[in-house]
Amino acid sequence: MVVTVVLVQHAEKGRGADSGLTLRGVRQAHDVAATLADRGVRRVHASPRRRTRQTAAPLARALRVRTVVDADLAERMEWVPGTESVEDFLADWRRATADRDHRPRSGDSSRAAGDRLDAALRRLATTAPVVAVTHGGVTVDFLRTAFGDSAVPATLVADGVPPGALTELALADDRWHLVRLAATDHLTA
Repeated sequence: MVVTVVLVQHAEKGRGADSGLTLRGVRQAHDVAATLADRGVRRVHASPRRRTRQTAAPLARALRVRTVVDADLAERMEWVPGTESVEDFLADWRRATADRDHRPRSGDSSRAAGDRLDAALRRLATTAPVVAVTHGGVTVDFLRTAFGDSAVPATLVADGVPPGALTELALADDRWHLVRLAATDHLTA
């Protein structure tokens, strides 16, 4: 049996910790919904962050389902104002990206985050296609874990997944197969 999982990168967000979507991001979320609404999706999951829940909302409304909030879809690291400077956070992010086993001050190592998302997606993968709205860092961590560093474009590792991008996967015989990677052709915004 083959099961489809679509990873949706949250749409464009505003500035600040746990900020919501920009107006462009709202349009991107509607583009995602229009693209995925007729794909047989029965469940929509999102990380606890506001930007992912807002990205998931138009699709969940179109499908007449509730968005299931799942902490296992969370980003590798989250900057929390007052705990460290943005510069220190970004330096730790870069180090964790380069050294997949480095455990940053404010989150998981790249390897641990990739393993966490892999386990979550396997748990979510059932007979019907499922959508998981998540974050670029953990998506890249998962792709590196599932397919190896050489299979993930260096630009994706360095620059991240574009807002509103779709990465489609198939799970068959307990192995992940990449169908589409960080696609943005559905976005009008």
